[in-house]
Amino acid sequence: MEVGQGGAAAGGPGGGGPTKESVLEAIRPVHDPELMISVVDLGLVYEVVLDAAGRRAEVKMTLTSPGCPIGPELMAAVDGAARGVPGIEDVHVQLVWDPPWDPTKMASEDAKEKLGIW
Repeated sequence: MEVGQGGAAAGGPGGGGPTKESVLEAIRPVHDPELMISVVDLGLVYEVVLDAAGRRAEVKMTLTSPGCPIGPELMAAVDGAARGVPGIEDVHVQLVWDPPWDPTKMASEDAKEKLGIW
């Protein structure tokens, strides 16, 4: 299976530096290859923090399960997508398990519909 990922997102509004939103939009094309839904829409990306200069992004994310065999690939895809944001020079992707992923609370409405969660 291949981990899907898209191109880079633009920087902030008016061509400014990177923003949390521009990093999330860059990550959005990264899909869970089994579910074929964006890791952002699934709610797997918990937090994006930029340093004061906006050059380093810290991304906290989780996986659908602790035994997910493609975890390292997903993390690498998230790292690569975030590095594609103009102005981002360094990315650290941290895998976290707290809080446990719950698609009924964390997934977008679109992702819930695709997963059959009403």
